[in-house]
This record gives sequence, C-alpha cells and structure tokens, in this order.
Amino acid sequence: MSENSARSVTVERTSTGHFVATNTRGGTISFGTGSDSDFTPVELLLAALGGCTAVDVDLATTRHAEPDSFSVEVSGNKINDELGNRLTDLAVTFTVTFPDGEGADRARTILPRAVKTSHDRLCTVSRTVEIGTPVAATVEDA
Repeated sequence: MSENSARSVTVERTSTGHFVATNTRGGTISFGTGSDSDFTPVELLLAALGGCTAVDVDLATTRHAEPDSFSVEVSGNKINDELGNRLTDLAVTFTVTFPDGEGADRARTILPRAVKTSHDRLCTVSRTVEIGTPVAATVEDA
C-alpha cells in the first residue's frame, strides 16, 4: 500500500436526522434522512458512483474537445429482503454531446471506451461496489 492510499471523512450530527461530512481538505457536504432537500446517504452513494466515473470520462474526453453537454444519471432500486436493505439494478447512464470538429469527433469516438475503462478499472467507487468490500463497524470508547 502506498503512503497516500488512506482516505477518510468525518460525519458529525448537526441536529435530529441531519449530518455534515467533512473531508481531510476541509470540504463539507450536508445530508440527512430525506425529510427535506438534503441528500440521503443512498443518494450520496449514487452520486459517488456517477461522480467517480464522470471524472474519469471527463478527463479522457475533454483532452480532445469541450462537451456541449455532459450529464450522468445514476439509478437503482432500494429493496429490503433476507439480506437486509440494499440497492439493486444499479445503472450509470451518460448523455454527452460534443460540437462539430475533428477534436470532438475523437472525443465522441473514445467516449464509450472511456466509460468502459472507468467502470472496469478506474472508478474506485464502482469497483468497490461491484467487487464487494467488507465494512467494519465499531464503537470507540468515549
């Protein structure tokens, strides 16, 4: 493992059903139970799936041309069965358009490969979800 492999966030409760996650660089994002417009943890997971692969695809394609539009829809079904609460049928769908031109033609050509490479090798979030990684939950003495 490299020295730079550790990742972490801290989640703090701000009020009933409301939380703020802070990363090591000081960035924050608020979330909650879905009783208001705040993202829920499930929506954050979906955003992480789409965001991770969007970053990869954006880096690969915008070397050739700036897109006219770039959006990623991420969906899934939340179920509760004998395995507990979980998401099934996760889908990440890209809608990207480029202007006319040689660079844009190249970007359009590599778009499907960039999406596949992100999904198959690069996106840490989707790779972790697909491969399955155990999560250890503990309580630390206060």
